[in-house]
Amino acid sequence: MEKGKKPGFKIGDTVVITIYGTVGKVTDVKLLDGNYVYEVNKSDGLFIESALQLLSEHDGTLMDTEQIDIEYNFFFGDLVQVSGYGAELFKVIGFRTEIWRYKEDAWEDVIYELSRISDGEWLEAGEEELTLVADAENADTFIQKLGLLYLVKKQEKTGENLKVENLVRKEEFEAIKQKKEKKELIDNLLDIFNDYQILYELFQDQEYYQVMLMILKKLASLVSNDGKSHV
Repeated sequence: MEKGKKPGFKIGDTVVITIYGTVGKVTDVKLLDGNYVYEVNKSDGLFIESALQLLSEHDGTLMDTEQIDIEYNFFFGDLVQVSGYGAELFKVIGFRTEIWRYKEDAWEDVIYELSRISDGEWLEAGEEELTLVADAENADTFIQKLGLLYLVKKQEKTGENLKVENLVRKEEFEAIKQKKEKKELIDNLLDIFNDYQILYELFQDQEYYQVMLMILKKLASLVSNDGKSHV
């Protein structure tokens, strides 16, 4: 190589890759075996100088660039359920699009990155596996309404011995017990019953139905005891 020869292109130059007819920006310049080679658009491959030409100097034909419009059905912060995970809730923390092109076929896959509400476990799922429970704006309010059901680990619950006390935040339940305000307890149970009734109608999950039955039994007991106290 001639001593002191400078590279023909610099970082930031817009060039045409003449063998492909595509356009990109030079993102790195390297000296390899006495010759300058160039990285374009941060790709893995390197191009020799003769394979590139400044766009401003190019008078040939450029290849058409494919434009892909992706419609996302879920966004950051959305609360979702995942096929195969029952009534567990996950929050969307990221998403990406994988583009597949073959000679006789082409498709795009949207992959969502999720965090489980109960323990923060990370999960990836396809768009077709997700069901929206609450959008990002209402997600936190929805979780609060569910109380301890999704704030403790799943193994702390069993279908038969789940106590109604676990349906209310622990500190709220203790405050209600201390005040001995039966009306406030009944109002809270009714609110929770309504939330679970909506969930059951949406997802037909038997866990929601069992919780509804236990709330009804507790309400019947409270009303019955209240009636006896007025006899």
